[in-house]
Amino acid sequence: MRKLLLFVFLYFTQSFYSQISPNDTIRVENRPTDSISATVSKSEAAIITDIELANSAPQKPKFSPTKAGLYSAVLPGLGQVYNKRYWKVPIVLGAIGTGVGFIVWNDRQYKRYRNAFVAELNGIPHEFSDKPWIDKVALGNIQDQAKRQRDYAIAITGLVYILGIVDAVVDAHLYEGRKDPDLALRPTLIYDNQGTQLAKAGISLNYSF
Repeated sequence: MRKLLLFVFLYFTQSFYSQISPNDTIRVENRPTDSISATVSKSEAAIITDIELANSAPQKPKFSPTKAGLYSAVLPGLGQVYNKRYWKVPIVLGAIGTGVGFIVWNDRQYKRYRNAFVAELNGIPHEFSDKPWIDKVALGNIQDQAKRQRDYAIAITGLVYILGIVDAVVDAHLYEGRKDPDLALRPTLIYDNQGTQLAKAGISLNYSF
């Protein structure tokens, strides 16, 4: 009986090992997964250069506000040329030129009717003597109106001249701000906190410091 059991055991053992082939085995390789990649550190010269750049004095602005204002005061529009804002030059020159034109025209009208008014008071013939409906009262009113319009034109033209200088100074002063990423002007949507109105388009000014 023992021989029979031993024979059966050896038979099954041999059959089991005969079914295993080398191609059926799976190789497992254990590789380290906790390795740290090597990083290249900066050289001493590069570190010193970074420190010097960080501690260096701020660069001077590209455009001087003083020069821009002086140029614009000497010749309107020249400050805008200095700031390289060429599209503003026709606006400045056109506004001032229009104002000067109104000044000259109203001044001529004032002198014309003023001379006629003085001649009418003194009984001297003038260019409106052949027009009976134009008397000294009408001439006085017309000359006052022409003088008033001339004075208005002088005031407005002077204001435009000053605004041109201010624009050149401010534009030169804010030149660095136009390229500063911390200062941004962007379109945005304005929402109603109460939720009663629809969102509206607007502009947001963001400044980081």
